[in-house]
Amino acid sequence: MTTLTAPPPDMARKRTTKTRSRTNATAETMAKQQREISVSEFFAKNRHLLGFDNPRKAMLTAIKEAVDNALDACEEGGILPEIFIQLFQISETRFRITVRDNGPGIVRKQIENIFGKLLYGSKFHRMKMSRGQQGIGISAAGMYGLMTTGKPVLIISKTGKRKPAHEVLLKMDTSKNKAEVVKDEEHPEDDTLFPQGHGTQVEIEMQGKYQRGRASVDEYLEQTAIANPHAQITYITPTNEQIDFPRTVNELPEEPREIKPHPKGIELGTLIQMLERTDEKHLGMFLRNDFCRVGPGKATQIAEKAGLTSRTYTSRVGHADAEKLYESIQDISILAPPTDCLAPIGVRGLLAGLLKEVKGEFYTASTRPPSVYRGNPFQIEVAIAFGGKLAAEESARVIRFANRVPLLYQQSSCMSFKAVLETKWRNYGLQQPRGALPVGPLVVMIHMASVWVPFTSESKEAIADYDEIRKEMTLALKECGRKLGTYLRKRQRMKREGERRGIFARYMGETVLALEKIDPSLDATVLLEQFKDVAKKHTKDADLELNEDGKPIHKPIEDDFDDTVVIVEDDVAGLSDDDDDAPPTPQVPRQASGRKKKRKKSNRTSTGQKPGGKTGQANLFGG
Repeated sequence: MTTLTAPPPDMARKRTTKTRSRTNATAETMAKQQREISVSEFFAKNRHLLGFDNPRKAMLTAIKEAVDNALDACEEGGILPEIFIQLFQISETRFRITVRDNGPGIVRKQIENIFGKLLYGSKFHRMKMSRGQQGIGISAAGMYGLMTTGKPVLIISKTGKRKPAHEVLLKMDTSKNKAEVVKDEEHPEDDTLFPQGHGTQVEIEMQGKYQRGRASVDEYLEQTAIANPHAQITYITPTNEQIDFPRTVNELPEEPREIKPHPKGIELGTLIQMLERTDEKHLGMFLRNDFCRVGPGKATQIAEKAGLTSRTYTSRVGHADAEKLYESIQDISILAPPTDCLAPIGVRGLLAGLLKEVKGEFYTASTRPPSVYRGNPFQIEVAIAFGGKLAAEESARVIRFANRVPLLYQQSSCMSFKAVLETKWRNYGLQQPRGALPVGPLVVMIHMASVWVPFTSESKEAIADYDEIRKEMTLALKECGRKLGTYLRKRQRMKREGERRGIFARYMGETVLALEKIDPSLDATVLLEQFKDVAKKHTKDADLELNEDGKPIHKPIEDDFDDTVVIVEDDVAGLSDDDDDAPPTPQVPRQASGRKKKRKKSNRTSTGQKPGGKTGQANLFGG
């Protein structure tokens, strides 16, 4: 028998311990390793911050940025958008994305900066609602394509009917955050791409993954069509299937106007920087011209409360004076900023978008009055669709938008989703498990319009939680919920009355026959009509006829629903043409016993119209 013994402790320590030579850096050697980091180099290494986490999401992000830019350009140019998107599959993991618009086009000297440089754009410094904000998106998409396939971005731009199309092929130098032009030519043969004489086309080849369903390119374009009913979108899938999203509103949204910062929305450091950079010599003119809602009287009041005057030179306002000036601004009442910098979708646009893409039966929308957070104007809009062909046994679907742009990722982190979750939908006739979304055929759409949307990250996928934003979302959701509750109670009442009439009808013939036997002088036909009148009188709600806005046609009361509600349905009372439990038409039986009653199916729709009649959608939009 062999006995194993452990080695002595000293020997074990010698075997496991390894000595490493250490090189101590000096200040000089450390200084040689330090260099400036380019912003494009940073985001190339941390591309997940911009939404390029994986091939599927990266392809969606690239299309999203190109479409957002196209819509912004068309609206600024006063042009009804016509956008063409094509996904061409080159191999299993490689796609070529093409996005073309009919906007004003891009002048030649700006193409390199727009598509080849991060943090370059015209929207970051403007206090005006727009889809893009940071000047990162489309150039980051080109950078991702270059990194994954090595292929540069192709841009074709045409700025006028008399000018030929210009074709530029470029790639980004991430170490310098600068574009390198590979090819620069005029291409008159590309003029056929732009029948209106102007527009831009972008082609990016990248690694991607195409998959239908939630958070897909298809869903993004569907939701974009909902929030932008004035846009016409044509989409060619990788399987060469063409999907059209037609225009339903032939008017552009009202153009938002640029405003100055609001004094109550800035911080002390920002105020000091503005004082250092302003072109105004006197404090009064600085307050009046560099801020909104500050007139001559208010400027004098702010300056005097800070121990200064309107004639004080801005160059002589030191740090201590700036602190007093900041405190003075906080103490003095100033009007809220103007809201003409916003362009909300509007109730009509919300209903048009939902009617086009969501197959429900009840639609309502609410646009809240403008409000302010951190000095930034914003506006909340909510629309809901209920019933119809929506899934009745699943949780409600929440679709979120910010400045008309769909938000498909990070749903649980978004304030819009949290507001829907915290609303007590049981008060409006829906089932809702504790801490969860309501269960039922419901779609909730929330849109935030603002000059600066507070996203939680650079990828612009979720709205941050501000008390002011939460309050406005909650109020808008409750307003729509109350209308839905009214509609559901009315529908339930009509169903109950229909069931009561069915009971009357079931025994009416028997009763008439019995009375005729008791008193042969009675006319069975007249008696039956009298019974019908009594049944109709006591179940009159079953005969309500509703128009396309959900209002009873023969009822003088106008306060049930307003013009923010549209009803397009076939079954308000819960009695469809295929319902075997529909109440029978009362008939006088020919025999006292030994007979079978013949049931007649109801062919009246729940809106009081015959099948095939006009729907609320057709009446509202002239279709």
